[in-house]
Amino acid sequence: MVLANERTLASWLRTGFAAIGIGLAFNALFERMEPAWLPKAIATAFLLIALVIFRSSERRACAVLDRLATHSVRAIRPSRVRLISWASLAATVALIGAIWFARFGPPA
Repeated sequence: MVLANERTLASWLRTGFAAIGIGLAFNALFERMEPAWLPKAIATAFLLIALVIFRSSERRACAVLDRLATHSVRAIRPSRVRLISWASLAATVALIGAIWFARFGPPA
């Protein structure tokens, strides 16, 4: 059961990172779209979806770990699950900030 929980956590995290990839790719492919805020808003929507996925994966994985009694398998500690999830959340928030506030391209 413990290993199944870890595989489920990993699949949720992969889904969150895929949402980040879709958001960044959309922003990169359609950055010249008018109005200029539209690709950023769509990319931000995917990044917000990733935030929800990361937070819910952490909550679910920790809840399952709290209910399980391990016998022969060393389970990942809930603190590590939280660390991975919160680091992913922070990086995604930083990406949202970079999409909206960073200037890309050649210097003026």
